[in-house]
Amino acid sequence: MKLKMLVSMSGADFTLRPGEETERFASKEAQRLIDAGFAVPATEDKPERAVKKPAPEKRG
Repeated sequence: MKLKMLVSMSGADFTLRPGEETERFASKEAQRLIDAGFAVPATEDKPERAVKKPAPEKRG
């Protein structure tokens, strides 16, 4: 299961930062991290971007 980390975490041979995606954990351990609020399932969707609407045209 692919996870997106919400907090930093390190072990003997790895370091993960917030926002980093990983497949390093087995499904049981991955579910424990999600339940504890340390990670969320990673999605393949493109992130939404904020788009500013153009200012209305003023002619006088």
